[in-house]
Amino acid sequence: MRLHPGEPEAVGWRVVTVLDAVRQLCAVTPDVSGRPRVIAIDGRGGAGKTTLAERLGRVVPHSAVVHTDDIAWNHACFDWGAALAENVLQPLHRGEAVDFRPDAWIAHDRPGSISVPAGADIVWIEGTGVIREELAPWWDASVWMQGDLAAQHRLLTTRDGDSPEQREHVANWLLEELPFMLREQPWARADMIVAGPPRIDHDPDSEVVVAPPTSS
Repeated sequence: MRLHPGEPEAVGWRVVTVLDAVRQLCAVTPDVSGRPRVIAIDGRGGAGKTTLAERLGRVVPHSAVVHTDDIAWNHACFDWGAALAENVLQPLHRGEAVDFRPDAWIAHDRPGSISVPAGADIVWIEGTGVIREELAPWWDASVWMQGDLAAQHRLLTTRDGDSPEQREHVANWLLEELPFMLREQPWARADMIVAGPPRIDHDPDSEVVVAPPTSS
């Protein structure tokens, strides 16, 4: 598997049901009550974070998903931790609903808001850079998605295209992502590693490929 320097390759991959993966994550903090369980899903572009969050959410009644891309929109690639903590994570830990319009949404007249109704069982927070030291106190469990860089690049190209403008965007993104990941090492903080995309045969509708936590 081709990975960026500094990230160790996970070992011990195995196939589990999506429901079993959720149960393992919930077991990390079994005593959560009075509020939703808050679980982070991190990984590089093209790893399948959004798809995984949706799949995990479908097996849990009253799940919700928050995308950090919405926090970062017209704001910053990675400098959004404080905004996420103050406006999303803190209300969730108080058992409150979330209804947040970031400043950039207001400035650019983007309609709607980032919302999570009260009473959710699990809130999945997905996005590149979400497992970081400053946010560690807020996670009840966390997932790092690891996959071959070439495979992830192909998925990104299929999704976002390969125009000169897109290539420039990716290059500028990596200038921030690579040192950020080396500093934060989210794979070492995660409670579960999920293959993204997986190279082991499995049923994509009901199973995921997972590995034990790794370390740098």
